[in-house]
Amino acid sequence: MAKSMTVGKRENEKKRLAKREEKLKKKESRKLSGASSFDDMIAYVDENGMITSTPPDDDVKKEEINPDEIIIATPKKEDEEPVILRGRVEFFNEARGFGFIKDLSGVEKYFFHVNNAVSEIAENDIVTFDLERGLKGMNAINITLEKK
Repeated sequence: MAKSMTVGKRENEKKRLAKREEKLKKKESRKLSGASSFDDMIAYVDENGMITSTPPDDDVKKEEINPDEIIIATPKKEDEEPVILRGRVEFFNEARGFGFIKDLSGVEKYFFHVNNAVSEIAENDIVTFDLERGLKGMNAINITLEKK
């Protein structure tokens, strides 16, 4: 014995079949109208970068471009003096050999490892350091104790 369909299901099924029928009719009408020629499918780009269906005029004088004048790289930066960052050692775990330095000119804190320290440091020391991108953010390297 077949399951009976509810009214909503019947309507949905009728809509689905109607869409399928309409799709097939459109497909047949496209076949009968004939495939468009290759020339109808070609698009052109004008001098302003706009897409058009008309081919460009060969009579128009074109501007000559010297390929040697085209720059395909970022310009080199002038030699900048390296910025020496100053900070205070906020936390230092001597047993595990790591800590954090808080930048004096901002609110940033940077991780450091004792292998990157040139001299002996302790908490609350003022130090100078450089930065290097690590796996989890910026790390302090070349850490030296600031002379008083």
